[in-house]
Parts: sequence; C-alpha cells; structure tokens
Amino acid sequence: MSADRKMLESLVCPQTHAVLSYDAERQELVSKAANLAYPIRDGIPIMLRDEARVLDD
Repeated sequence: MSADRKMLESLVCPQTHAVLSYDAERQELVSKAANLAYPIRDGIPIMLRDEARVLDD
C-alpha cells in the first residue's frame, strides 16, 4: 500500500511545523529542521518523535 502523495504534502513536522520532504525509497517523511525522519508504515505516516529516526549528518 502506498501513501497518498497529496496527503503527505499537507503534513508538517509535529516538532517544528516545518515542511517535510517525502523519501519514497525509505518510506519516510524527512524534517531537515528537526533532523528527523518519520516512518510511513502500511501507507500511514507515524508522526511520533519516539518513532522517528535521527538523520545522519
């Protein structure tokens, strides 16, 4: 199941309220402002800080 692109484009980072970028290969929403990547599982974005991956520099 793939995520709805329009829905993904309307989401913002829950921590910084910055725009997120969609990484289709990793199935993540990336917040460069928060240095986090939120996973998308079964087409559902998991927008919880505890579930996010810290980005490597």
